[in-house]
Amino acid sequence: MKEVEEVKGLVVKALDEMKAVDLTVLDVRGKSSVTDFMVIVSGTSGRHVKAMANSVVVEAKKAGIKPLGVEGEASSEWVLVDLVDVVVHVMLPETREFYQLEKLWEAGSVDELAEARPQ
Repeated sequence: MKEVEEVKGLVVKALDEMKAVDLTVLDVRGKSSVTDFMVIVSGTSGRHVKAMANSVVVEAKKAGIKPLGVEGEASSEWVLVDLVDVVVHVMLPETREFYQLEKLWEAGSVDELAEARPQ
């Protein structure tokens, strides 16, 4: 498996080359046991969303990384590409605004949340 920083760089480069809109990389280590980084990006249309997700998959495969899964290609409102250590969310702007993933992951780490709970 490639180093996580290398995978993250590959994803960002693939999305930049596809003219991604409002690209955000969230470090969720300590907040999620599922992945280390989430990349959230908007597309200008359903076709753009699908093309960006496809570009990430193609570049990952070229680098020897097999995606764990790709979800949402049929609707192209929100396509998720799971590269294990990096999860990519490619969304239409209105879908991104509705779900506000960035705000969801602004919460403290899992340890901080556990400490904040009343006993």
